[in-house]
Amino acid sequence: MNDKRSTFPLPLSSVTGGDARKPRVPAPVATPQTATRNAAHTAVNKGVALPPAAPGPAPRPPGYAQAHAPSAPVAQRSELMASEAVRRAMVGRVARQGVKDGIVLAAMEAVPRHLFIEPALSAQAYIDASLPIGHNQTISQPYIVARMIEAMRAGGQLGRVLEIGTGCGYQAAVLSFVAREVYSIERIKPLHELAKTNLRPMRISNLRLQYGDGMLGLPQVAPFDGIILAAAGLEVPRALLEQLAIGAHLVAPVGAQVQHLERITRIGKSEWTSETLEACHFVPLRPGTV
Repeated sequence: MNDKRSTFPLPLSSVTGGDARKPRVPAPVATPQTATRNAAHTAVNKGVALPPAAPGPAPRPPGYAQAHAPSAPVAQRSELMASEAVRRAMVGRVARQGVKDGIVLAAMEAVPRHLFIEPALSAQAYIDASLPIGHNQTISQPYIVARMIEAMRAGGQLGRVLEIGTGCGYQAAVLSFVAREVYSIERIKPLHELAKTNLRPMRISNLRLQYGDGMLGLPQVAPFDGIILAAAGLEVPRALLEQLAIGAHLVAPVGAQVQHLERITRIGKSEWTSETLEACHFVPLRPGTV
């Protein structure tokens, strides 16, 4: 494989054949986000469940001291520490709401949510609420992001996962800490471009963004070890069910005025089971592209 670093995001065609499906290990970058990412990916690969975030300071991952060298400006360090503190508080709240998966909680703590919303809404970045991102779409509330990923993971290890509805890119970033490969589809072109802009500084090498009709999935990359939908339909598209690996889970909001989270498990070539998890509210799932 070519050792040259590829620019982000990579085109889908570069990962649909042969060696392209093998995940690439991100090069170390001296940033708090990447240091925490390395710790989270280590836990995933070893099957270690990280403990839920505590209200107090969490153990620092390797490279943290280097990323916070005294040479950094005081104002910059203060802003960073404030961001980390409110993020830990958010994760603690999510844990109290019932999310128990330590790997998911660690991923939530690693991703700075305020970088994915408009600056005017930054003061609300870590409250437990969905926020507008334009084009009649929203960034999901932190709890529901964690809950859906936890339900999809179900305590197992995730290889290749598919997200339907990239939006601003936040949930895709969280997923990149939990799975070895993440593919995310967005049907609204400006949001696809927004997600690329938001994610580019994070230099995530195991995430692929695709502009297209999410209801069709990505059959050329299937099967997936997990599929998650960030929009609600009256039923889950058959194409997505067919792209789920046997034994894997798909988590999606289902319904119109009244919606609930549903987890579908593929148990055979033509067999699936489903269970209702809890009430929710999402934007509608629509076909095509705009």
